[in-house]
Amino acid sequence: MLRSSMQAAVTMGQLQNKLDLIGNNLSNMNTPGYKSRQADFSSLLIQQMDNLDEEGENANRTTPDGIRIGSGAYLASTDLDMKQGSIKQTGRPLDVAMMNENHMFQVQRTENGQATTMYTRDGSFSFQPINENEVMLVTSNGNPVLGEDGPITLQNNFQSFTIRENGEIAVERNGETAVEARLNIVNASRPRLLEAAGQNLFRLPDLEELGYNQQEIIEAVGVNDVRLQQGALESSNVDMGKQVTDMLSTQRAYQFNSRSIAMGDQMMGLINQLR
Repeated sequence: MLRSSMQAAVTMGQLQNKLDLIGNNLSNMNTPGYKSRQADFSSLLIQQMDNLDEEGENANRTTPDGIRIGSGAYLASTDLDMKQGSIKQTGRPLDVAMMNENHMFQVQRTENGQATTMYTRDGSFSFQPINENEVMLVTSNGNPVLGEDGPITLQNNFQSFTIRENGEIAVERNGETAVEARLNIVNASRPRLLEAAGQNLFRLPDLEELGYNQQEIIEAVGVNDVRLQQGALESSNVDMGKQVTDMLSTQRAYQFNSRSIAMGDQMMGLINQLR
């Protein structure tokens, strides 16, 4: 009785983590470039009881020998779905959509006084003044967007600008157009190893712990392999129908395990009343 209650309690805690994950996906349905996550479960340690001592008793058996008693389930991993989201036209010059899967913008975020490179699919940019003469290209959260030479800054006396398909930023000044910067696009060759860092950003994991080097997870993209679209944003790839279905099935499993604990408690109560 105690074993079944412990199994149910452990599983309920992990099911709650899955519900939190689904809730996070649903809350980011309208976040540009957001990538949904999927929970994968696995069994905890199993106790094996061999109750077939005589040969021939399990001759036609198709399942594993003996009796297996589990210890519940746990959230083994959360997989990142990098499938391309739909492209929404905005007409805003500073909105940029990624047209290739696994490609990402590089941005800079300061953490504990140290500048760290982050990665995102969210191309809703803006210009932020840094002094009287210069502006910086930043994300919707104010993080600098990185180009080939660091944060992208422009002299602010321009008439117009264009973000080309290959990431070049062409600026018109006094009737003349010149390329003054280029977005530094990278390819996430192993996107599922990236860690969520909040604000729709990803960071590199602990490379030493995983036994990878940075080039095995993030690799540079040649200028001819970049495909961007100005005046558009990539929508999130959250499938609302699937998320709601997963939420209902997870809630049902949660209720089932909760009921199992309640029934075990009732049976223990009956046992205690026996004289």
